Amino acid sequence: VSLVTRREDYAKFEEAFFKFWQTLGLERFPSELLNQTTLPPKKEQKAKPGEVGREPKSGSAKSEGPPQPIIDRALTFSAEEVLKQKRFDQMSESELEAARRLLYRFVWNPPQRRTRRLKSGGDERLDLRRSFRASLKHQGELLDLAFRSRKTKPRAIVAIADVSGSMERYARMLLHFLHAFALEQNRLGARNVESFVFGTRLTRITRNLKKRSVDAALSEVGQGVKDWSGGTRIGESLHAFNRTWAKRVLGRGSIVMVISDGWDQGHPELLAFEMERLQKSCHRLIWLNPLLGTPGYQPLTRGLVAAMPFIDDFLPVYNLASLEQLVQTLGNLERRSAGYL
Repeated sequence: VSLVTRREDYAKFEEAFFKFWQTLGLERFPSELLNQTTLPPKKEQKAKPGEVGREPKSGSAKSEGPPQPIIDRALTFSAEEVLKQKRFDQMSESELEAARRLLYRFVWNPPQRRTRRLKSGGDERLDLRRSFRASLKHQGELLDLAFRSRKTKPRAIVAIADVSGSMERYARMLLHFLHAFALEQNRLGARNVESFVFGTRLTRITRNLKKRSVDAALSEVGQGVKDWSGGTRIGESLHAFNRTWAKRVLGRGSIVMVISDGWDQGHPELLAFEMERLQKSCHRLIWLNPLLGTPGYQPLTRGLVAAMPFIDDFLPVYNLASLEQLVQTLGNLERRSAGYL
């Protein structure tokens, strides 16, 4: 573990660590570790040959059991991996609660954009002024070249989530995800996350999700959203966003995420028009669909057929693993590239 220097590598190290010991046989590992870590016996209690590493006699008050926490951690890690692969709509209440806790342990990597302003360091552009100034130390010889690189800023993130009846099995978990994402962005100093929900009309919930208490945040959302688990009008909702909110919240290089299964009761022509308008207003337009993880699924609903030409990335969000992959994808976005990911 002393070789791990970055926070985002801790989870990878633990996974590799336990996979290594599991290949040797989990049942042998505790006894082998005990053999290596057992202290030598005290002088007044000399150990007989062959006693080191043997199980203590039953009833001994001073005997130490095997290192159970190591087994427990391995089993816990395995259980978490199973939970990450399970669909949200197939989880029990206890599993959903455990999944919500895991959301807040994600390693977040906010997407960045390069600005026009420059900073010292890097290797993008030669800094002639600093280079010539440094040459004065060497009688005018350019021995030490100085460089500059462009500064980066966090990209604005806008999430527009469907909370209609067809999304009921996923909506609450996805709101937990948006709450965790907003808190982490705020902690990292990137206070540029905007969240909206819609059924038949658009509702802004950015201020609600800024509350640290997730229960208080989602309670306010539930009270403020009047069309929860109702019908779906995606085109009308995007029209309201483009008309009222786009100029306010879409900064330079913004990323927009529409979260919906694509079931729409509105006019597909309106949806296509508003999707095209929205795509032109942002750096990247991502559509997140919980049904995309279903074997054999094809985006054939009239809403998705109308929207697909204007989607840059079409991604699944149906379990913890897909949300974790989404976080990694957001951190690696550099250019527009349409297609399935």
